[in-house]
Amino acid sequence: GEPSAFALCRPPGHHAGAAFMGGYCFINNAAVAAQWFRDHGAARVSILDVDYHHGNGTQEIFYRRGDVQVLNLHGDPMTEYPFFLGHADERGEGDGEGFNDNYPMPFGTGWEVWNASLGVDTFEKDPISQFKLKTGDYPRIGRRVARLGLPTLFVMEGGYAVEEIGINAVGVLTGFEDR
Repeated sequence: GEPSAFALCRPPGHHAGAAFMGGYCFINNAAVAAQWFRDHGAARVSILDVDYHHGNGTQEIFYRRGDVQVLNLHGDPMTEYPFFLGHADERGEGDGEGFNDNYPMPFGTGWEVWNASLGVDTFEKDPISQFKLKTGDYPRIGRRVARLGLPTLFVMEGGYAVEEIGINAVGVLTGFEDR
């Protein structure tokens, strides 16, 4: 029914793979949601993971599948966790070839649902991040996602600046609502 939703998930999930956990993550919430969308009629689903840390679990789950696109915007895996995945040349394998991107792609790919793994550890005061987004940047992220005009699920991922995590997450949602 609803065109958008926010899943407040703690602990986060994007470092959990099909058979492993890591980075505080035990269940990959975004992957579970993407599979639910597929099981309920969405032919193509896209996951946008915006977090300082690469969503290695999400990438692993869908790496060989062509029905779920995974876009990751994250810190350099040469210097940041999880270190071993998230490089630009990781594009998927088999049926998943070309459906995994670790760099920004243009919109307009024809996806039916956006599933946004939202990490606000991109914030300038986050204790385990080197990104420098400010509180005012988060509503802009929400507005840009809203412009896609697709049913959207936001799944909470990282964020460790305790006093600002809620403010920044609400900023994305407010921007999304304001369109």
